[in-house]
Order: sequence, then C-alpha cells, then structure tokens
Amino acid sequence: MPDLPEETEAAQAEAPSPEAGDADPVGEPPSPARKRPKPGERRVQILQTLAAMLEQPGAERITTAALAAQLQVSEAALYRHFASKAQMFEGLIEFIESSIFGLVNQITERESDGSVQAQRIAQVVLQFGEKNPGMTRVMVGDALVFENERLSARMNQFFDRVESQLRQSLRQAADHAGSTMPTVDATGRASALTAFIVGRLQRYARSGFKRIPTEHLDIALGLLT
Repeated sequence: MPDLPEETEAAQAEAPSPEAGDADPVGEPPSPARKRPKPGERRVQILQTLAAMLEQPGAERITTAALAAQLQVSEAALYRHFASKAQMFEGLIEFIESSIFGLVNQITERESDGSVQAQRIAQVVLQFGEKNPGMTRVMVGDALVFENERLSARMNQFFDRVESQLRQSLRQAADHAGSTMPTVDATGRASALTAFIVGRLQRYARSGFKRIPTEHLDIALGLLT
C-alpha cells in the first residue's frame, strides 16, 4: 500500500440500502452492515488505490472504470469526490510535493553545510520514490503519458524546484570552498545531480521496481557533490 496519509482506517465499499422484502429471515442474525466512509476518507482511499494500481505490471493507462471496479463502487461515486481523472492525479502530485518539500525545508533549516544539504535532498527524493513505487511512475511521467498535459508540466516544475534548491545549497558550498565562480559551479552540479535523481527514478520504474534508486547512493553523491 502506498504511503498516503490516512485520516482513519480504510472504509469498506458502501452497501446499498435494503429493499422491502430483503430483511434477514426471522431467527437468523442480521448481516453486519458495512461502514460508511467518513468525510474525506473515500477521497484518500481513491488516491491510495490509484497509487497501488500504478505499481502493477501493465498499468500504462488506468481507466476510471478499472479504478471503480477495484474499489467496488460505481464510476459516478468516483466523480462525487474528483471532477476528473486528471484531478485524481493532481491529488497524487500534491502529496508528492507536500511530502518532499516539507522534508527539504527541514533539511535546509537544520543543516548548515550546503554540500550536505544537497546530498540529503537527493536522498530524500530517491527514498520517497523507493518507498512509493506507484508515485515514482507519476514522478517520471510514465503514468501521465495519456493524461492531461498540465500534469506532466506540473511534474517538470517539481523537478525545477528541486534543482533550484540544490543550486542554492551547492552555491553555498562553493562559496565556503572558495570557488572563484560559485554560481557557475553550483549551476552545473545542481543540473547533474537533478539528472542523476531523475535517471535513478526512471531506472527504478522501468526495471519493474527491481533496481532500487538508492543503490550505492553514498558513492554516487560523493562524486556529484
């Protein structure tokens, strides 16, 4: 199951109300009623299920019909929580952004060494992908090929933000090291490190999640930072 935040325990599919004549026969105990999802719970469950389906082989394109079947609800039930499938993917992207940049902010606040900041930022992004395989397919764009173009653009912006933060951290490191061209050095290293991160995530997704992105990570980051 992907690491989406859960507000409560996952709810069971909503059961229809019994019709007249459907009551349990006299003498038999009534069937246990399924729990109705609490506010916001169904929305989280939909995103969790979508992310989990993206981990499966052959999940190049997930239809709302397949997602509804997996959840044992109607497609109409999905659209009560999301206006479109693109909005569902936006929900996943929002989770990726808030999770990773929340950790990046903690790193920059607690760590004064720019080089160490850059290494830990790269580590955080790769560890997140490793822990959430379905999200990795969103991050590298494989899951967005047949979806709205704005989703791919938003993921590109995500990596632009990562690179921007790496550039700031590495410029600080270059200044500290006495570089005569700290901005140029930082720009080149940040670009290379971002390409490394994306490449590791792509390899992870396209190997069927067998080649983990944190493989020999300390050695690689030592060379790049």
